[in-house]
Amino acid sequence: MSILKVKDGTVIFYRDWGDGPAVVFSHGWPLTGDAFEDQMFYLASRGYRCIAHDRRGHGRSSQPWHGHDLDTYADDLAELLNHLDVRDAVLVGHSTGGGEVTRYIGRHGTQRVSKVALIGAIPPVMVRSENNPDGTPLEEFDKLRNAVLQDRSQFWKELALPFYGYNRPGAKVSEGVRDAFWQQGMMAAFPAAYFCIKAFSETDLTEDLGRIDVPTLILHGDDDQIVPIAASARRSAKMVRNAVLEVYEGAPHGLCTTHKDRVNQDLLAFIRS
Repeated sequence: MSILKVKDGTVIFYRDWGDGPAVVFSHGWPLTGDAFEDQMFYLASRGYRCIAHDRRGHGRSSQPWHGHDLDTYADDLAELLNHLDVRDAVLVGHSTGGGEVTRYIGRHGTQRVSKVALIGAIPPVMVRSENNPDGTPLEEFDKLRNAVLQDRSQFWKELALPFYGYNRPGAKVSEGVRDAFWQQGMMAAFPAAYFCIKAFSETDLTEDLGRIDVPTLILHGDDDQIVPIAASARRSAKMVRNAVLEVYEGAPHGLCTTHKDRVNQDLLAFIRS
C-alpha cells in the first residue's frame, strides 16, 4: 500500500498510476479515490501519472476524530504533493474535492500547480444566505446529518439515486454503480461521514477562488441534484479569472461515472491545451 503519515499522525492512503505529467484527483463525500478510476485509467493509459488519495476518514485512510474541515483536507493534500514532489500538476476535484482543491490554492498557492479542473464542485459556498439566495437551505443539510445518524447504510443506498440521476424518468440504473457507491460510503468513518457535511456545505471559498491564477476548467451537470449549478459552477466561473465553464445538459452530480467518456475526453483536451 502507498501511504503517507501527515503531521498529526493521520495515515493517508493514495494510488499512483502511470508515468508522465501528474494529474492529482480529490474525491467527493462520502467516496474514495476509487470514484475517479475511470479517469485515472484513461489518462494513465495516455501517458500521464495519475494520483488519487482517500481523504482522511474515508476509504483506506485512517479514521481520526478531528480534522474534518477544508483547511485540514487542503493541508493533507499539500503534504501529499510535497511528499511525492509533484510539480506542474493538474489538480482535479469533484464535489467536496473541488472545495479541497480550491482551499489548497487559497492556502498554498499554485507553485506546484499548472491547471485546475473543478467537476460538480461545491465552491463558492453551498448553504443559502442573504449573499447566496440560490443556495441550499441549512435545513436540508440537517436532514443529511440526521440520515447519517439514523441509518447511514440505508442512506447511502438512497443517496445513490439522485447522485447519479437514477431517480429521473427513463434513467438506466446500474445496480453495480449503486453497490460501489454504498461500499465506498460504508468505508467512510462515522465521524467523517457526519462532520464533513458542515465542511462541504458551510465553508465559504469565495476568496480562495479569487486566488486561482492558472487555467481552470469547470464541468457541471445542469441536472445536478446534489450541488445545484446555479449556486456553484455558474458563480465560480465568474470568480475565477479566465475560467471555462462546460455545462453537461441533463447530467447529474456523479457525471464522472454516468458521462465518463465525455469527462475523460474533456479532461484530456484541457490537459493537452
